[in-house]
Amino acid sequence: MKKLTAEFIGTMWLVLGGCGSAVLAAAFPELGIGLAGVSLAFGLTVVTMAYAIGHISGCHLNPAVSVGLWVGGRFSTKELIPYIIAQVLGGIAGAGILFLIASGKPGFEIGGFAANGFGEHSPGGYNLSSALITEVVMTFMFLIIILGATHKKAPQGFAGLAIGLGLTLIHLISIPVTNTSVNPARSTSQAIFVGGWAIEQLWLFWIAPIVGAALAGIVYKLISDKE
Repeated sequence: MKKLTAEFIGTMWLVLGGCGSAVLAAAFPELGIGLAGVSLAFGLTVVTMAYAIGHISGCHLNPAVSVGLWVGGRFSTKELIPYIIAQVLGGIAGAGILFLIASGKPGFEIGGFAANGFGEHSPGGYNLSSALITEVVMTFMFLIIILGATHKKAPQGFAGLAIGLGLTLIHLISIPVTNTSVNPARSTSQAIFVGGWAIEQLWLFWIAPIVGAALAGIVYKLISDKE
């Protein structure tokens, strides 16, 4: 339960910090955070939680990360489903807190609420195939970074920075395409509040990240030294 509670809190913070920066701060051009600011916010949530709860749960904060680590032989089968449930619930809690804050402004309309989408719901108007490729490849690279940075032969104490910066870079690349998921829990949490099109397109933001993560787990086992 300590591990699951840590994953719940960590994923809640990721959604509140990352999506919160998009919904609350990026909506005001005069604040100047823009795409770069939102990207950095997602990275910072991971860096802060890596050092806060990494020693408790491993700081996955993402069902795709848990799957990738499991495929890569770094995570036990019996913990996989409980972790995913805790992450999804934590994400929903973060989105719920964000909704309570955002709805306190007069004239509030939920709009996209930082949800992920393709086609007309892609920030840059990218189609389904572009979104699919982006989410698979970005999640693949994210897991390669995670598996490499946390390897026993990697420099110790810097994994959180590498992973957080990796997630920042991923957002800088892919926000225009899908608003960046690479995390089914993050996508689910926002889609529940947006409803409609966000729920209809949610399947891609589960399948693509999990496929990318699983492929990374397989590839990293082939290219890395055994631990």
